[in-house]
Amino acid sequence: MTSKTRPQRPAEAAAARLIEVRGVVQGVGFRPFVWRLADRGHITGRVRNRGGVVEILAEGAPTELDAFCHALHDEAPTLAHVEGVRWQDVEPTGFASFQVEESVERGGGAERLIPPDIATCDACLAELFDPDDRRYRYPFINCTDCGPRFTIIEFLPYDRERTSMRRFPLCDDCAREYRDPADRRFHAEPVACPACGPTLELVDDRGKPIEGDPIVEAAKLLRAGGVVALKGLGGFHLACDATNEEVVADLRVRKRRPDKPFAVMVATPEEARERFDLSVDDEAALASPRAPIVLVKDRGTLARSIAPGHRRQGAMLPSTPLHHLLVREAGLPLVMTSGNRGEEPICIDNDEARERLSGIADAYLVHDREIVARYDDSVVRVWRGGFVVMRRARSCAPAPIELSHECLPTLGVGAELHGAFCLASGSRGYLSQHIGDLDSEEAMGSFRAALDRYRQVFGIQPEIVAHDLHSDFLSTRFAQGLGLPTVAVQHHHAHIASAMAEHGLDGRVIGVAFDGFGLGPDGAAWGGEFLVCDAASAERVGHLRSVALPGGDAAVRHPWRMALAHAEDAGVVDDVLSLMPAHEEEAEVVLQQIRSGVDVPTTSSVGRLFDAMAALVGVTDVSTYEGHPAILLEQAASGGATREYGFEVVAGNGGVILDPRPIVVAVVKDLLRGRPAGDVAGRFHRTVAAATLEVCRAVRGLTGLGRVCLSGGVFNNDLLTSDLVARLETVGFEVYLPRQTPVGDGGIALGQVLVANATVGG
Repeated sequence: MTSKTRPQRPAEAAAARLIEVRGVVQGVGFRPFVWRLADRGHITGRVRNRGGVVEILAEGAPTELDAFCHALHDEAPTLAHVEGVRWQDVEPTGFASFQVEESVERGGGAERLIPPDIATCDACLAELFDPDDRRYRYPFINCTDCGPRFTIIEFLPYDRERTSMRRFPLCDDCAREYRDPADRRFHAEPVACPACGPTLELVDDRGKPIEGDPIVEAAKLLRAGGVVALKGLGGFHLACDATNEEVVADLRVRKRRPDKPFAVMVATPEEARERFDLSVDDEAALASPRAPIVLVKDRGTLARSIAPGHRRQGAMLPSTPLHHLLVREAGLPLVMTSGNRGEEPICIDNDEARERLSGIADAYLVHDREIVARYDDSVVRVWRGGFVVMRRARSCAPAPIELSHECLPTLGVGAELHGAFCLASGSRGYLSQHIGDLDSEEAMGSFRAALDRYRQVFGIQPEIVAHDLHSDFLSTRFAQGLGLPTVAVQHHHAHIASAMAEHGLDGRVIGVAFDGFGLGPDGAAWGGEFLVCDAASAERVGHLRSVALPGGDAAVRHPWRMALAHAEDAGVVDDVLSLMPAHEEEAEVVLQQIRSGVDVPTTSSVGRLFDAMAALVGVTDVSTYEGHPAILLEQAASGGATREYGFEVVAGNGGVILDPRPIVVAVVKDLLRGRPAGDVAGRFHRTVAAATLEVCRAVRGLTGLGRVCLSGGVFNNDLLTSDLVARLETVGFEVYLPRQTPVGDGGIALGQVLVANATVGG
């Protein structure tokens, strides 16, 4: 308990109020802020955390109490998000001081808001590099404005004894700071110093300590071409010299990640400007308290293998004191990629890391603070002056999505790719961090662990569970095994509903859902869908013309198969074979399969159409990660393309059909004439945007609807999305895309929650 004796009472008669402050108000320095306001306004009483709210009993002159209550909202700390300040008059009890009391628990989960982990603030950074400061070069420096939050919290209310810091008793100096409301470390739960906090060490594969300063020795190893695994906030990173092509290429082999881009960490905003071509908005995103990975334009100063075939890089600034120390000591931009092998879950435990990263890392920079929650780094891009979240993880989750309607306690389990769940109750949906593809029992183990923690921390026990239509998804089987009422939600309906939920849209909208795969109610592979839907229902009013999906998953891994499928449908197989001579022998088998129609599924997927184009123009004939061919096609496309190919939009039995055959024919002719691949790719992007616009106009003519929601992984494509949105807005459509949630499968759990509640509630 901390108090301050109040000066002489003002002449005005004392009044008293019981005040509740709701929102993100714990772990952000809110109680010391309240103490300072009270001191300023001659207010006596107390403040404490109660469950997920801040409760204040304030006594003072009525005019001072009015000012105090308004300041709670208007002057709140930067990291706080005050959703409401409510009070009621009570009888004064004659407090002589203003006290900051210990937290008390309260049942119920709807009010439990927890800040995400926050990057090191400027004040802590100054201390970190100040030789005269007692925390000089201490890799776990933090205060109420920065540091770990959700990755160390075990229970609410948020107090040190309910975090993984409880094993580190405070020394006298830290305890004095922790108890002083005037100090910026007042009730900073992870507060620590070299005398009492976590410790760092560098160890080899056997766990044997490497002599010397761990940071200095790790930096030496990095400069010499080694790979270091280091323990971050939500898991391990693998680091190496981002300028050394041989080292980066070798890391790809060790990690079994042949093509997917690596993120690169640089020490300062100034170095970021040297290495990358940054807009003002890019710089703001990089330097924000979230410290996410930001997709930015490359200047060509890094190893070619960082992001093969890309014109953009995933750039990031240090998010923790440890990262600041290491990247500055190394004096190099560092690859900073997830500490795992292939697509396995990221490592969070020291022994686990040494076991699973053996053969990848040459040394391990570890510490003894437990990571409670497994978190990757968030990935964002800047679009129209603001963030668009592509991977929701550290620094973004578990911030809630505010819902426009109250919902039952509901769990949405998502799909299979880019696994994430959504736990919702009342007016809030807690969309989890990115967990990874849910295609193994190990991945599902991480999913279950994260879900158990959300249920425990937020106090939400779901009453209904929403899942994808696909019965073979492990997430679907998990949902059906919970023993709760279930609601099956069509994949693309969930995509559109996620955009509706984020933007608080009621009523019907035109939904454009473009992705690689989602099971339709007819059992076919959908992915180029035009829907008229509200939260409760979705009608398929248009789609991309379906073609064969030869070999099922094999067609996803080998996009030349999709090129053959579209060529066969368009009647230009011979010409396409001349463009892909390396696959001539295999092509005969695939064509026989397509023509027989036996055991050959069909797909309406726009994602697979992009794959086909990538193979035709020659950017790749193999896919090693989700969206790989389409991403390279976008990177190859000339943004200066002005022409479009012909296309057809026709009315059919399935509604309005976007027929890609004229596009395929025109693309093949251009390529045979020798037109550069960049021009062809650019024209193709423009054509898809133009054709999508025409279908939306046709649907508007039939329905009178003017709101369009875009969702699905294809809309991670900035070239297509920017062009399409501009076209739609030009002819009077209101256009909505997800921003806080991933546009791909990482966001559909939120849509599942919305649909399930609308279905159950009628």
